[in-house]
Amino acid sequence: MRAGARYQGFSLIELLVVVLIVGIIMAIGFPAYRQYVQRANRVDATAALLRIAAAQERFYLQQGSYASNAQLGLPPPAGLGIDGTERGYYTLSIESPDLVIGFTAVATPAAGEGQEDDDNCQRFSVNEQGQREAEDGGGAATLDLCWR
Repeated sequence: MRAGARYQGFSLIELLVVVLIVGIIMAIGFPAYRQYVQRANRVDATAALLRIAAAQERFYLQQGSYASNAQLGLPPPAGLGIDGTERGYYTLSIESPDLVIGFTAVATPAAGEGQEDDDNCQRFSVNEQGQREAEDGGGAATLDLCWR
């Protein structure tokens, strides 16, 4: 080597500092991003439940009772024609002891679709009166958080 020659490239210390900084940014940023994605995906459940509520009212006018869970995916006029949520993040069902009086449409996270770990909003529902409910993983009410 000549005297006064400059080395080009990065030293191991410089590379480790960059890796450390990127790791810190990822540790802070990824959980916040994941929460944002979960919150955005909740729209899949709420939109589907509102579609069910509107379809149930049309069905009631034609049939004199609300559609059952078995009729959820059947095409009209025999059913509601709603196979699932638009993006498939949630599973839909209809619960009711008496379909002449009312119904409750329920959305729960679908297995393997990414919303299962959204502990704040594990169950969405809407009934024939338009009352909305939401529950976290422990069964506590989280309406304001989930139905934005």
